[in-house]
Amino acid sequence: MSEKHRDTEPAPDRIRLNLSDDCASCFGLCCVALPFARSSDFAIDKAAAQPCRNLQADFRCGVHDNLRQLGFRGCTVYECFGAGQKVSQLTYGGRDWRRVPETARQMYEVFPIMRQLHELLWYLTEALTLQAAYKMYDALRKALDETERLTRLGPEALLELDVAAHRAEVNVLLLRASELVRAEVPRQQQNKQRRQKKVGRGADLIGANLRGADLRGVNLRGAYLIAADLKGADLRKADLIGADFRDADISGADLTESIFLTQSQLNAAKGDANTKLPPAFTRPAHWSS
Repeated sequence: MSEKHRDTEPAPDRIRLNLSDDCASCFGLCCVALPFARSSDFAIDKAAAQPCRNLQADFRCGVHDNLRQLGFRGCTVYECFGAGQKVSQLTYGGRDWRRVPETARQMYEVFPIMRQLHELLWYLTEALTLQAAYKMYDALRKALDETERLTRLGPEALLELDVAAHRAEVNVLLLRASELVRAEVPRQQQNKQRRQKKVGRGADLIGANLRGADLRGVNLRGAYLIAADLKGADLRKADLIGADFRDADISGADLTESIFLTQSQLNAAKGDANTKLPPAFTRPAHWSS
């Protein structure tokens, strides 16, 4: 890709504005379509297609400012990547499920499909910014454009879409981009961490002591980091797709160059003012100062 071509591309943060939750433009789809069970994350049981008792007539949450205090922590870590407003305003043209109840069931089924597509858009958008993956730019851009095209299909076509197959195709590209970025970290360092802590893709690191660990360039895709101690850990250039950060303590950790991080992962973790984040992310309000 030429420098001229790169300079004409939209700024990554501008693209991502369309991939952030905009509840004001959504019909409360995550509050209706998705089920949840009474647990440490949710104070009540709710079936799929049943509106949450906190959903107001204007599709806003009546307890949004106090979700954690009232036992709805799960709501604070959920992220639709902008799928809610896309389904509400584009797929259904601003017709909500209350005014047009015959569309409700279909809308609830379309929403999780759209969310998967928007999640892929998030990762592909980031991959396009990775300097180490510049040789893949055309393939990544093609995948981004195709995924965006799919999000503009009608509801019937979306329901027929083999989204799992599309995810698999995109994941090949994302994994290759990840490998190119992580290759910039000395391989012996990555191997050392794998031997010492059995750190790696899909690893069970629940409650693990990784305080101050040098995890640069490590593949943590799908790793279970629930309640892990990651205080002061170095996660630069680590691949974090699907890593479970629930209650992980990342106080003082460095995530500035980590790849495929999401806001929901940060919202699920514990951190503090010393946690280093990429500029596009927001420090969660529940973190300690």
